Amino acid sequence: MQNASPGSLRRLLFVLNPISGDIDKSQLRATVAAYCAERGRQAEFFETTGGQDLARLQTLLATAPPPDAVFAAGGDGTVSMVAEALAGSPVPLGILPLGSGNGLAKDLAIPLVLNEALALTWQHEQRQLDTLRVGGQFAVHLADMGFNARVVQRFNEGDVRGPGAYVRIATQEYPSYKPAAYCIETDEGTWEGEAFMLTIANANTFGSNVVINPDRELDDGQFEICLIAPFPGLAAPGLLYRLYTSNFDDSDYTRRLSCRRARIAVAGADDVLVQLDGEPYTMPCPVEISLQPRNLRVLVPPATAVAPSRQ
Repeated sequence: MQNASPGSLRRLLFVLNPISGDIDKSQLRATVAAYCAERGRQAEFFETTGGQDLARLQTLLATAPPPDAVFAAGGDGTVSMVAEALAGSPVPLGILPLGSGNGLAKDLAIPLVLNEALALTWQHEQRQLDTLRVGGQFAVHLADMGFNARVVQRFNEGDVRGPGAYVRIATQEYPSYKPAAYCIETDEGTWEGEAFMLTIANANTFGSNVVINPDRELDDGQFEICLIAPFPGLAAPGLLYRLYTSNFDDSDYTRRLSCRRARIAVAGADDVLVQLDGEPYTMPCPVEISLQPRNLRVLVPPATAVAPSRQ
C-alpha cells in the first residue's frame, strides 16, 4: 500500500457510462462536478458510447497532459476498460461503482454509495494489482467459461439490467445447459475433466456476491482456476450455500488450481465463449492465460477508514 495526502489529486478525469446498471445517472456529471469543486478538484469528463471507447480513451490519455487519476463511473465492464487504458502507467484508477454487479469494487472494499466512493478523491491509499491476459484480452477481476459465460452473454443481449434480470436468465438457462470437457495445462500441472463452470480468478467475488475464490489476493502474483464439476439437482442448494458463505473448497464438486500461466482447451471445440470482467467474447481454442504482476495502480479506502456502506 502507498499512502497519499488529501491534496495529492487535483486534476481528475471521470469516465462515465450512461447505461450501466439500473441506476439513474441523469445528474451524475453535475453531482461529481459539484463534489470536486467544493474540495478544490478539477473534474473533467469522458462519456462512453459503446464505440471504440478504449481507443478513444487511450488517445486522450496519450495526447493530453495526464490527469492525477482516472475514475471509472459504471459497472465492471467500464472499470475493466479504464483499467486496461491505465495498466503499466503511473496514473491510478479510481472506481465509482454504478453497475449491476460491481465485483471489483466489492473485493477492494470500495463503498457502493456514490458520495462515499467519491471520498476516494480526497482520502485513499494506492494498491498495485496484478492483471491478466486471457486469449490476448485484458482482464483484472474474473473471467469464466461455461454456464456463467452463457448467462452473461444473454444478460448483455437484453435490455433489462440489475440482479433480478441475471437470476431470471440463469433460471431459464440451467435446465438445458450441458457441461463441457476441458484440458487445463498450467505451470503447476495438468487437469482434465468435465466442468459445469470454470472461473479464471484474479480476485474473490462475483458481483452477485458469490465467493468463487476465497482467501486469495489481487496482488499475490498468481491466479486461480476455480472449477465446479457437474452436479445433481439435489446438490444445488448446498453448493449455492457454500458459494455464498466463502466455503468454496468444502464441496465435493469444487476444485481450485493456482498458477501463473495456463492453457485451456475445450474438447471438440474450435472456439469458446469467455466472460471477461462482465463482457462476453468468443475466442479460439485453446485459450492462453498469463499474469502481469502489479501493473495496475488503484485507489482504495485507507486502512483506517470506517467500513463502507453496502447495497
